[in-house]
Amino acid sequence: MKSRPTILDVAKQAGVSKSTVSLVLQGASSVKDETRASVRKAMAEIGYVYNRSAATLRSSSSGLIGLVINDLRNPFFTEFAALFQMELAQAGFATVLANSDEDPKLQSQMISSLVEHGVSGFIISPAYGDEASTLAVLEAANTPTLQVFRTLEPEGRTFPLLAPDYLTGGRLAAEHLVAQGCKKIAFLGGLEGRPVTRERMAGYLSVLEEHGHEPLILTGQSTRAFGKTMAVQLRKDHPGVDGVICFNDLVALGVLAACPDLGIKAGRELRVVGFDDIEDGQDSYPPLTTVSCNIPDFAASTARQIVAWIKEGKAPPPESRSPVRLVIRASSSD
Repeated sequence: MKSRPTILDVAKQAGVSKSTVSLVLQGASSVKDETRASVRKAMAEIGYVYNRSAATLRSSSSGLIGLVINDLRNPFFTEFAALFQMELAQAGFATVLANSDEDPKLQSQMISSLVEHGVSGFIISPAYGDEASTLAVLEAANTPTLQVFRTLEPEGRTFPLLAPDYLTGGRLAAEHLVAQGCKKIAFLGGLEGRPVTRERMAGYLSVLEEHGHEPLILTGQSTRAFGKTMAVQLRKDHPGVDGVICFNDLVALGVLAACPDLGIKAGRELRVVGFDDIEDGQDSYPPLTTVSCNIPDFAASTARQIVAWIKEGKAPPPESRSPVRLVIRASSSD
């Protein structure tokens, strides 16, 4: 990794003294507004982030790990965050949790704040959008950083990616529905063009091609509300659909919730498969078939790898995929 920009670099970029930059960072009222703006602009241009705990970090690890999650309202990410925090605690580290709420601007701000407070490493499930700004802040931080579940970068990425084997998960779901006799299988949810959507969809598409089935893809928000809307749309515009693979369990639960009012017998007339294996899927009616990402093992592996990187300098490989499995329940099987 390249060296983190320093106060001297900021001073040179802004054309001021080091002491002036220090005064700006301390919020001193004696600095003119014009000078303050010039220094802040220089900081943004070179990717400088003020580290309030620099002295501590020079002598030892802060013992803090920043965990930045794109959507903590989703039970899938909440489960991961809780398990990851407990695994880190056993290794003597504390977790500082931040929810970006799918807002890339907020995400960059939170990462900068965590760097200021001296975190020893980052785990980030990134929000999409304005990727360059987020990557610039992370690169300038020069701190061990793992991406989980999603990636902001193409192959050859700067930061390692840890993610479930989404492609295999899509294949398992599609092969199951084909084996159940489904002739018209739709894929529902996930924002179009996003890498994680393409990956979860890829296995579905390959299986349908192998069996000579035409795909039907209806992308959109990964929410229960979207699932309910899609159930209505399928009934109206695509009555021949007899199986659906959903981007995540929330979409699938929305589909199941809408079926009774539409007069659809879920599990028989319409077979439904989700993705993630959140707890709510076990208690839905009917219980939800889903692709399990085995979050307990995933959280433990993530914790081990970031701790090894911080303590021993052992960076993970550029990309690692964890195994998935299909959990078959009544929503897809008689």
